[in-house]
Amino acid sequence: MKINLIQNINFKLFKQVSEVAHQNNQSVYIVGGYVRDLWMGRKAPTDIDFVTEGNGMDLARAVANEINPKLKVSVFKTYGTAMFRHNGLDLEFVGARKESYAEHSRKPDVETGTLEDDQKRRDFTINALAVSLNKENFGELIDPFEGIADISDKIIRTPLEPSQTYSDDPLRMMRAIRFASTLNFEIENESLQAIKLEAGRIKIVSMERIMVEFNKIMLSEKPSVGLKLLADTGLLDYIMPELTALKGIEEVEGQTHKDNFWHTLEVVDNISRNTDNLWLRWAALLHDVGKAPTKKFVEKIGWTFHGHEFLGSKMVKSIFQRLKLPMGPDMKYVQKLVKLSSRPIALIDDGTSDSALRRLLFDSGEDLEDLFTLCKADITTKNSHKQEKFKKNFEYVAVKIKEVEEKDQVRNFQPPITGEEIMALFNLKPGREIGILKEKVKEAILEGEITNDKTEARNFVITQGKELGLVPTA
Repeated sequence: MKINLIQNINFKLFKQVSEVAHQNNQSVYIVGGYVRDLWMGRKAPTDIDFVTEGNGMDLARAVANEINPKLKVSVFKTYGTAMFRHNGLDLEFVGARKESYAEHSRKPDVETGTLEDDQKRRDFTINALAVSLNKENFGELIDPFEGIADISDKIIRTPLEPSQTYSDDPLRMMRAIRFASTLNFEIENESLQAIKLEAGRIKIVSMERIMVEFNKIMLSEKPSVGLKLLADTGLLDYIMPELTALKGIEEVEGQTHKDNFWHTLEVVDNISRNTDNLWLRWAALLHDVGKAPTKKFVEKIGWTFHGHEFLGSKMVKSIFQRLKLPMGPDMKYVQKLVKLSSRPIALIDDGTSDSALRRLLFDSGEDLEDLFTLCKADITTKNSHKQEKFKKNFEYVAVKIKEVEEKDQVRNFQPPITGEEIMALFNLKPGREIGILKEKVKEAILEGEITNDKTEARNFVITQGKELGLVPTA
């Protein structure tokens, strides 16, 4: 079977690689994900892997020199690989190899092998496809493990015995689930059982590598596919026990609560229909994470989760820390949305004061729209009447907030009077009084005692300063 590479966007590159390999008396093949996506008609990846039954580093240098002698080639001698960037592509060259693994490491011992050996070491049959770039059979598809049939059947299957495949490199378990989620494939049963059996081996994989795969699951069209598989196989217990702690429904005196784990998965799917923002999706994933530790049954009231948003926002930091996720603005953004996730619901009332709306505007700042996207995704009731009612309520709050925002200008709030101006008013040096007065101004504006106006703020500060025993300069 041949693949027509002539129409391929990278045909010129493939001919160059073919020619250089021929001159060096080396065989060369495209392998892995590029071939899979080419066959599936998906958008061509920007990374291409080449395998040669020879020295991959030498071939990389020779190809780079042919394309542009100034190209920088990165060499990794331990694994016999080399790579360089060209026209927005990451091109990696490796000598065909066999691999064997020690029990407590996912770093393999490597020895020279054939193309067949190299295909055997691949994670899945759909990634073990190769296309020849050799002159005698240019474009020929080499499929020793029936990967094309598995693509047709939408199956994730390992080339060799699955338990050994996953034990050798446990990251492959995450990759299996990631491909199932992103390609909408099913993991073949024997392989799925092997993941359950080997789940504990994930502990030898670095959290950074795990999160690369996890975030690809989070960015898939329907993340719950992958998240459910992570839970069903036991992997999620090792990665994020805070989430699996949300599982289950308890009953006391005939009263139950919803299963907050499956609710969370619904919320993540809901929000994914409206945003590709990874961290907004993370906010959806963690919005109820504080419910497990705050769950309590109260007589005559029922199940409560008092303060779960506040505790959940505090948990975000420790979760991000443990998972080696970014600890800067992205983490703080998720924290903020988790903390505010129930606030808009509390404002759905004709009697809601403008000050409550101003405070939500102030606290959410530029993330108000994202907060509303999260709140709408949180509506998982199957009752269409209730769903419509909740959505209309949110639209009502949005209108009220817009009116307050236009009138009071508190979103992305900047104090109408600065610390320097307060110091000049009372001839003060920097000190705690400045902070006290700035906080009083902020609170007065949010409570509606004064408007967000410089003159009003100045007069207010003078009055408050006198109460603190300060004497204005004029």
